[in-house]
Amino acid sequence: MAFLTMRHDFRAPASASVPASVSAAEIYATAIEQFRWADAHGFDFAVVSEHHGIDDGWLPAPLTLAATVIGATPRIPVLVSALLAPLHDPVRLAEQIAVIDLASGGGRLWVVLGAGYRAAEFEMADVDMRRRGKLVEEYARVMLDAWTGEPFEWRGRTITVTPKPVTEPHPTLMIGGGTEPAARRAARLRLPMMPMNADPQLAQWYADEAAKTGFTEGFVMTPGGPTFIYVTEDPERAWSQLGPYLLYEAQTYESFQTPGQTSTPMVAADTVADLQASPQYLVGTPDEVVARWDSLDPASALTFHPLAGGLPPDLSWPSLELFASAVLGRIRTAQ
Repeated sequence: MAFLTMRHDFRAPASASVPASVSAAEIYATAIEQFRWADAHGFDFAVVSEHHGIDDGWLPAPLTLAATVIGATPRIPVLVSALLAPLHDPVRLAEQIAVIDLASGGGRLWVVLGAGYRAAEFEMADVDMRRRGKLVEEYARVMLDAWTGEPFEWRGRTITVTPKPVTEPHPTLMIGGGTEPAARRAARLRLPMMPMNADPQLAQWYADEAAKTGFTEGFVMTPGGPTFIYVTEDPERAWSQLGPYLLYEAQTYESFQTPGQTSTPMVAADTVADLQASPQYLVGTPDEVVARWDSLDPASALTFHPLAGGLPPDLSWPSLELFASAVLGRIRTAQ
């Protein structure tokens, strides 16, 4: 069956292209409250991501935020998609993830390791961007060794990471990316892959590399489904309110991408009409949202991004409330 997810990137733009600015403090407070709401309404995942040096404040510390969400909710797993591994010390990452895993009782933190793609972020971290793929593979191995709780050798020194996480054999770790090297890297590491796009060749490359090592337990979790949902009885009016925020989000996100790179959430849009034509945006009535849910593949998701582009909280809550009252019971019954 399809998943219900809610994501926040904690962006608070101060831009002439959006009609009203919301403070970072208000965005953070509302996002945590909405993650609590998602937990209470049975959502399958809370999703956060990572970027650095973005002028609208895109979340730069996803593990800190993941721990905050886990501490604020009793149940919902938190998916970090993606954690930009080359920008961090892998031993510190292993320690932080182990602590969150233990404090949460195990199993609630899922991490996708990404290589990153914005040159400015590598410059900030003083990391050679050309080595990012090799660093992801090296750092993933360090983290897996660290979580055994046993001493291991890395770069000429002996390291022991304690405490050992409670999740066996280790906290959920996946490999991101959208290229052949990324798919083969995931298989070599004997880890599942959560790619950034739906290119069917990724699964083929993954399977080919896995077969070379006799790895039979892996999988590729291909993304699918709309990445912005807004439930309303008046879609035309809603688009008139949401349009500037969603266009800001789409255009800035597209500007981050490198030439030739594709990402499922990315939509090339010059106008709000371009967004309306994209399957990634679903602004619809309860009946339309139910119909879209019914059409999804089992591994796909309805993804709510209630504060996209700095959307003011007073515009975001009515959609969630209508979803809860007029959609949620219908799709849960259908399952």
